[in-house]
Amino acid sequence: MQNKKLPLLFLHGALGASSQFKALAEQLEPHYDIHLLNFSGHGGVPFSASGFNIQAFAAEVLEYLESRQLEFTHIFGYSMGGYVAMYLARHYPEKIGHVMTLATKYNWNEATAGKEVKQLNPALIAEKVPSFARLLEERHAGNNWEEVVSRTAQLIEELGHQSLLKAADYAQIASPCMLMMGDRDNMVSFQETIEVYASLPEAQLTVLPATAHPLEKADVPLLAYYIKWFTTKK
Repeated sequence: MQNKKLPLLFLHGALGASSQFKALAEQLEPHYDIHLLNFSGHGGVPFSASGFNIQAFAAEVLEYLESRQLEFTHIFGYSMGGYVAMYLARHYPEKIGHVMTLATKYNWNEATAGKEVKQLNPALIAEKVPSFARLLEERHAGNNWEEVVSRTAQLIEELGHQSLLKAADYAQIASPCMLMMGDRDNMVSFQETIEVYASLPEAQLTVLPATAHPLEKADVPLLAYYIKWFTTKK
């Protein structure tokens, strides 16, 4: 009898969508029961009355698991998706298996949030980076991409005022976690990643060579290798 594939859920980053995982999901599909989820307001999914924040996105993951009758899942979270995964592992440990994050920013305070919020100006994006504006319009077709950007800025500003995960929270996470970051990531620092890694009871740290922050810059076969290795190692 063939072994049942373990579920693996992909969680995208801020301004992102599940479509960005297409190549990675195809590589891992032979080995896992793959699940792709767009947070509300992303990828054409309508905005939710429940809010546009980490807690609301975590609730959407739980609703997804219930709708698919999944008792638990492994999670690969990119950037903000990794933060949501960690939040879930902290507060709903019975639902979460292994957690793998890539390019997740953990150190949120007013200074770091303020720096990111400055980049999230829809008018500035349209003027200075029109190609990115067109990409966002296509990625979030059905929603106003400018509203997605504005709400993301508000989400980050709120995180800057009150970080949802502190060292004491990470110390309570029982899930095995692998924190991945690129050696050329100019948004996420080695220091904040190593601090979280040191706080987690069961963690691995993986640095991807010649890799910047955008998901598209990551080596897909290498990512697939690490995900498979981490979820199957004894």
